Amino acid sequence: MQQYIKDIPFVIPEITLAVTFVVAMIVEFAWKKNEVATPTIVFIGLLATLVQVLTGYHAPRELFTGMIALDPFAIFFKVLIIATSLVIVLFSLQSGELKKEKKHTGEYYCFIAVVTLGLMLMAGANNLLMMYLAIELSSLTSYILAGFSKSKGRSGEAALKYVVYGGVSSGIMLYGISLIFGLTGTMDMQGIRMAFADGSAITNAWAFTTLIGAIVLMLVGFGYKISAVPFHFWTPDVYEGAPVTVTALLAVASKAGGFAVLIRFFTTSFFDSFSGAGVWQAFAGIEWDFLIAILSVLTMTVGNVVAIWQNNLKRMLAYSSIAHAGYILMGVVVMSNLGLTSVMVYFVVYFFMNLGAFYIVMVVADKIGSEDIDEYRGLGHKAPIIAAALTIFLVSLTGLPPTAGFIGKWVLFAAVLKSPYIWLAIVAAINTVFSLYYYARVIRNMYLRDPLDGDTSTISFSPIAITVAIVFIVPNILFGVFFQPIVEFAQNSVLMLLP
Repeated sequence: MQQYIKDIPFVIPEITLAVTFVVAMIVEFAWKKNEVATPTIVFIGLLATLVQVLTGYHAPRELFTGMIALDPFAIFFKVLIIATSLVIVLFSLQSGELKKEKKHTGEYYCFIAVVTLGLMLMAGANNLLMMYLAIELSSLTSYILAGFSKSKGRSGEAALKYVVYGGVSSGIMLYGISLIFGLTGTMDMQGIRMAFADGSAITNAWAFTTLIGAIVLMLVGFGYKISAVPFHFWTPDVYEGAPVTVTALLAVASKAGGFAVLIRFFTTSFFDSFSGAGVWQAFAGIEWDFLIAILSVLTMTVGNVVAIWQNNLKRMLAYSSIAHAGYILMGVVVMSNLGLTSVMVYFVVYFFMNLGAFYIVMVVADKIGSEDIDEYRGLGHKAPIIAAALTIFLVSLTGLPPTAGFIGKWVLFAAVLKSPYIWLAIVAAINTVFSLYYYARVIRNMYLRDPLDGDTSTISFSPIAITVAIVFIVPNILFGVFFQPIVEFAQNSVLMLLP
């Protein structure tokens, strides 16, 4: 108990966020007519949490008897998750879609705080039980947010599908956890590694077969969280039916949390030793990297190919998000510090280009009342700045220079080319060509095709919308040229395993 009390100061950011949720709910119930009070409290709470995360870290340590790890790896993903939530709160205040839901909008912001808390716990989860509880905390709240737009029938459908797929994958993952616990006698990730290291976990062929089955079951849970194929079926419908702001939150923050817990689980539990030059060595016979390589190929290929046929821009970005999960998985497959660095760099640039794209979709949908790609015809003449911003974000998502997206893919490809999985880089390059087609389709509609209704009148956007678009354009261009800071930040954050 004394040790628990000593560990409390190190989880002050999480406590702050929990308190923010409680205070925000009380304010929402007490002053329902005040539409600004609740989002303001949540925003201030998130900002305070971010400051505490950035200033409160001193050295790697385990908290609460190994349940939570506090290290540079966790700090990196916590910063990314909180920053995404802060941006989403600001986007939500401008969303015409949310303004139509006049009731319970304050509760929407409260749930964003809870999702953020769950994702933060996922980033530091060092025990299978804590990992599962953190995933459930973020998932259960995400179900509510996905079905928040009661005025849209497809929003309720999205929430229902999300619940069904989430519940099934959660049960499958829990069974995988039980098998690993049965083999090792512990749910602590480092304890699992020690059980494999001394040979007590794998005593015969049946035990090894059970372990492989458990890894596959765990991948179902992780695959659902990061929208990896073939566990992606919920993604397009949920992304299309949920409010744009929720879709952006799921596409960036939720995916970041999923990758954080996936990487920590595999590299902590099945990591044997270093073979030199920062390369990880898995336990003999446990080729989880090959399983993830297959998952990566399926994910990027299905995501890109199916995206070609989409007519709804938000749905197209959903499949694009699936494809990007496949790209990011390449960095996990490499099993090296360079691979993990590439994953982190990619997430930084993904933050700017994906949130920027979803913001443009939101403001345009509020103006024209549609997310259909054909409705973007002539937008380059109707709203030049907004169209230019979307063009830059799409080019960055494709991975073309001189945008930040190019740097993200360049670092990933460089890591893969230094590994035995060179064929994976070839598959990714082919998929990048596929992605260029459907991104270029949107750009063609904006600049090379006339509006369907023949209306060429200018569409005016607020100064705030223009300013936000420019704010996201700048890092997409800047990090495409001056990218060393984010690379160094990522390199300093790969020290994820505690001594």
